Amino acid sequence: MNRTTLSLIAGATALAAVTGFAAVSAPDAGSATERTGGAATLPVERTGLLCPRPSISDLAETTYTSFTPVTRGAEGEGTAALRSAAEQSAPDDAETGKDEKDEKDGEQADDGERSEKDGEKGDKDAEDGKGSAKGGEPDKAEKPVLQLREPGTPVTAEASGAEAPALIGTADGRFASGWTTQQTTEVTAGTGRGLQGVACTAADTQFWFPGASTDDSRTDYVHLTNPDDSAAVVDIELYGKNGALKTTVGEGITVKPRSAEPVLLSTLTEEKQTDVTVHVVVRSGRVGAAVQALDDELGGDWLPASADPSGSLVMPGIPKDATGVRLIAFTPGDSDVDLKVRLASPSGLITPAGNETLHVKGGMTAGFDLGDLTRGEAGSLVLTASDRSVPVVAAVRVLRGKEGKQETAFIPAARPVDTRATALDNTAKGTTLSVTSPEGTAQIKVTASAGTKGGTPATKTYTIKSGTTQDIEAPVPAGVKGTYALTVEPQAGTTVYASRTLSSAEGGVPFFTVQPLPDDRGMVAVPDASEDLSVLQR
Repeated sequence: MNRTTLSLIAGATALAAVTGFAAVSAPDAGSATERTGGAATLPVERTGLLCPRPSISDLAETTYTSFTPVTRGAEGEGTAALRSAAEQSAPDDAETGKDEKDEKDGEQADDGERSEKDGEKGDKDAEDGKGSAKGGEPDKAEKPVLQLREPGTPVTAEASGAEAPALIGTADGRFASGWTTQQTTEVTAGTGRGLQGVACTAADTQFWFPGASTDDSRTDYVHLTNPDDSAAVVDIELYGKNGALKTTVGEGITVKPRSAEPVLLSTLTEEKQTDVTVHVVVRSGRVGAAVQALDDELGGDWLPASADPSGSLVMPGIPKDATGVRLIAFTPGDSDVDLKVRLASPSGLITPAGNETLHVKGGMTAGFDLGDLTRGEAGSLVLTASDRSVPVVAAVRVLRGKEGKQETAFIPAARPVDTRATALDNTAKGTTLSVTSPEGTAQIKVTASAGTKGGTPATKTYTIKSGTTQDIEAPVPAGVKGTYALTVEPQAGTTVYASRTLSSAEGGVPFFTVQPLPDDRGMVAVPDASEDLSVLQR
């Protein structure tokens, strides 16, 4: 390898190291060749993931699952490990700049949402592919809750009760490209009972969550996780049907180094609103963020962040047996906007009668009941702003089941699968993989990994017709034991969106959770040797 090529790779690696985990990700749209003008793409060499604290319920049973797909070009050594956030946090508040207001917040939330006790659980070393996040000794505090052994084989760890920890993890070398982690929690009774699932995410500095609530029937938390060695300072802004809500302690929230901080929304404002948009803005540092939305009667689930504000949005994979669909939309600017509503069904794009166009006022959260929108068929909601220059964020709340025995899940506007995306914790029964191609026919390859306890990978290809959503019959590993990963890879130059639904039943209630599948951002563009590298010197 000549010196010029070495310099190019070193420059790209240095750029990633300086700017953090998210900086090594590929752009959200277009094929690799289109994005880079013919430049090569290489697997990322380091990445990080953050998992929020799973539950406040003593009845919760949580499974963490971690996986890295086999990636061409990702060779050599490496590690991928997640550790309890509480075990890594600084013990002295004076060292982190935590002020008196945050101490007061902690007193308001001492009923379960703070995570000081997360570190009491200790860990098993996961050498057998399965660990435990409970019952450890102090001298085991530095051992990972979950650690991968080989790319291509998922591993799991289990935790029980309200003290299951938030996790902070890093992967490097051959484990970094496409590293994915999922936590799935079952709560059998009480507020938020049901199946709650969320994919662990990278740290960032801004998040939008349309679909939260401060209503009396809801108990919603914003979970903030700081992966760094210095404190992060965060503002939480709330927007209701009439605009910004008056908040008492939503500004300047300090998140200690390498720790997690759940914030109860009802402690931030006295206003009761059915539909609220939460905007998390990081003043200093970076965090991972997710909203946990828990209802007294309708169960609950995680509300992941919406895709960035845009004039065109897709919410993929509304279950075909949904008995209620509610759209929550918000535009951050002062301009009003009309949204054209379409449903990508198995037969094509259709316009739901009575909801052809919805009006959203600037700076105000709007909610719309769309009823049993899917009518027994797979579907994805496609929104287009009448003025594409007016950005919008959106999510749908989905209900399944009959009155008195209903469960809730949330589907935010998703990012497309550019190169590859993975869903974890799948089983042969109870898993639905939904894929939509809003514009243009697409071909996708789906690979089922080996199981956590054995099995042989399997692969199938599918054609998704333009404007349709398909619940595909995903492959199952031969001789599978345990759960497995499903990895979706679209052909180059096509745009698809995907989600995965996990389902079970408890006492006649249809437990379920839906996770949109964003691109795993496992590849990074490296300039050709002939290209001008002056940009790297800026």
